[in-house]
Amino acid sequence: MKKGLEKFYDLVEAFEALPSIGKKSALRLAYHILMNDNYLGIKIAHSIENALKSIKKCQECGCMSEHEICEICLDDTRNAQILCLVQSAKDIFVIEESKQFKGKYFVIEELEQEMKLLKNKIDNRGYIDAIEFIDNIFEKVGEISGSDEFADKLDYLITLMDEDEVDFEKLQSSTADTIAL
Repeated sequence: MKKGLEKFYDLVEAFEALPSIGKKSALRLAYHILMNDNYLGIKIAHSIENALKSIKKCQECGCMSEHEICEICLDDTRNAQILCLVQSAKDIFVIEESKQFKGKYFVIEELEQEMKLLKNKIDNRGYIDAIEFIDNIFEKVGEISGSDEFADKLDYLITLMDEDEVDFEKLQSSTADTIAL
């Protein structure tokens, strides 16, 4: 059945690669676009192309933006003393929908990915490189949060790294606590 319909099944596979789209939904979407609404397919393709060309990460907070700095970071009416750390940029959309939060945001998605690399860096290159690595990671968040508690947690993490034998469970627990601030 797939022979002669390679392009159709390529489209099905593309839809299926999206989060929360299974095989049946992917088949329905591909069939609908190709057989019932070609214009919709062209519109979707054009919208995806435009978004890929235009959307980037905000240099300040990591949210999505069409500019170097997003509208939220540029908004002087927002309280810069209140910082909401979010897992990913999509979480900002959910919070903004409520129209209740008037502070600023910082996306820690990249921070978490870098923390996963930390254990590998410790194992592969020794803990001295890891101290520099932790320092660089937390510098990003530390400057934004301005929290003394955060700085204290960071100092504690570096102290753990300076010990002769690094207790990875203690380090991991303390790192998670620091990120949770």
